Amino acid sequence: MQTGRISLILAIAISTIAYIPSAHARRWQQQGSQASDNQSTPDNQNPLTRKLSDKERFKQQKELRQELKGTYKKWLDEDVRWIITDQERKAFLSLSNDEERDAFIEQFWQRRNPDPDSPDNTYRDEIYRRIAYANEHFAAGEPGWMTDRGMIYIKYGPPDDIESHPGGGIYDRPMDEGGGETTTYPFEDWTYRYIDGIGSNVTIEFVDTCMCGDYRMTLDRGAKDALAHVPGAGDTLYEQMGMAKRSQRLDGGLETLGSGPYSSMQQSKEFDRLEQFAELQAPPVVKFKDLESFVTNHKLLTGPIFPFDVETDFVKVTDDTILVPVTIQIKNRDITFNTKDGVSKGVVNIFGRVSTITDRVVQTFEDTVEVEQPSELLPKTMNNEDLYWKALPLRPGRYRLDIAIKDVNNPDHVGVYARGIDVPRYNDDQLAASSLILSDKMYRVPAKDIGTGNFIIGNTFVRPRVSDSPSKPVTFHRNQNLDFWMQVYNLGIGEKTKENSAKITYQIIDANTNKTLLDTSENSQDLGAHLDQVTIEKSLPLASLQPGKYLVKIKVDDSVSNQEIAQSAPFTVE
Repeated sequence: MQTGRISLILAIAISTIAYIPSAHARRWQQQGSQASDNQSTPDNQNPLTRKLSDKERFKQQKELRQELKGTYKKWLDEDVRWIITDQERKAFLSLSNDEERDAFIEQFWQRRNPDPDSPDNTYRDEIYRRIAYANEHFAAGEPGWMTDRGMIYIKYGPPDDIESHPGGGIYDRPMDEGGGETTTYPFEDWTYRYIDGIGSNVTIEFVDTCMCGDYRMTLDRGAKDALAHVPGAGDTLYEQMGMAKRSQRLDGGLETLGSGPYSSMQQSKEFDRLEQFAELQAPPVVKFKDLESFVTNHKLLTGPIFPFDVETDFVKVTDDTILVPVTIQIKNRDITFNTKDGVSKGVVNIFGRVSTITDRVVQTFEDTVEVEQPSELLPKTMNNEDLYWKALPLRPGRYRLDIAIKDVNNPDHVGVYARGIDVPRYNDDQLAASSLILSDKMYRVPAKDIGTGNFIIGNTFVRPRVSDSPSKPVTFHRNQNLDFWMQVYNLGIGEKTKENSAKITYQIIDANTNKTLLDTSENSQDLGAHLDQVTIEKSLPLASLQPGKYLVKIKVDDSVSNQEIAQSAPFTVE
């Protein structure tokens, strides 16, 4: 401790010598001091605004450390340790008196209040409840709020699922961890369906290697292997077969998992795990702060408006989670392209925010879309559309969706979008359906891609067609297929047959004459006889339809529950 103090004093001394002011600067400082004594200090010599010297700054910091104690120190170091941003911490430390600190603390909680008009602050109350819970359940030689489990619990609340192994014991590794049997230390896997700014289905593993209740968050799923360094014990399946060596597992990189049929897939996800590990411990960072200001402050547009179109759909995931795919369509003719080496490139930044009716932010998303074309082909593709797709898991309720986009090659070219969206609730006893999505491209994806990637819902790639205007139907050409996708929920299951029994009717109707041009049906049993949820995926060639306006209509008549629903969507053929 004494050595560190001497080093600090030497560093300050060297820094002070390095910044000895010139004779002119000294005269200026003396004049400023005299002017202050005469109470006639000009604005540019105001001691409250002038830059402090290193000595003065060090003295101020020392006084602050002595002053910042008691309630304020506890609030900063304990109460909000895991939820305060770096900028807020820095701002709080720069305050000079208790009145300013009290005002800061009040504003800190008010900024996070889900209902600013209410005298109660449910967010603040919840944080203190979580701290109390962490202290009661996660203490291990230190207060519960200081532990890794306490940190995650305080920041993100209770997980949606916990897989707990408090005594460790025999563990059958899944094949993606190498297979085989071993013995583990006590460990817990916490799973969150969604964490804002991090993603969906986030699993966090905590391992108690000291077997003393001190669970540590780990990047390495192999850290729970208690036999990792015990010769001849706990070998993976491949090691038992002589197809791999233990040394390869223990020196394999970020995770000490065994080789297996999915090893290459796990290695490709190591960076994702590292990124997630960092994000779990750091406050989310907004990349496009300029676009965020258009959304949060409703900043006025000063340049030409950047037009774009938005489509939102609704798909049931669980009883209380609805997937809301948001599709953004931008036309090439509205993007500014820069040409270099025969390639024309346009770049668009996208920022989106979903908030409740009380303006509590639920989710944000941000991304960059790049469009490249050979320069000689660019004039022919100016009418082409580029799509951006983001699937947002939301709970049923009413939200506000705000989106801002910017043309990077023309920074004044900005577009904004704001709409209310009603996320439906699907009751267990009521026949219901997802959105009817009209698509120009639809196909089944390989098993490894299920649920991942753009435009993938379940096991199907569905790229929606987006209308140029909310009042206009989507447009198809006669040389295209009309693909449509829809899910049906809560089909009745017969008590005796243990099967569903619903008639599903598909119609194409001429919007001008109201004449039905196509009328066909099938039984829900053809899509899955024992399921209460079925997925409809159909494709219709449009060559036989004349240019005009049409309507696709799907009716479901459930003879078991005696309920009927219908979904329809207009489209135009050119």
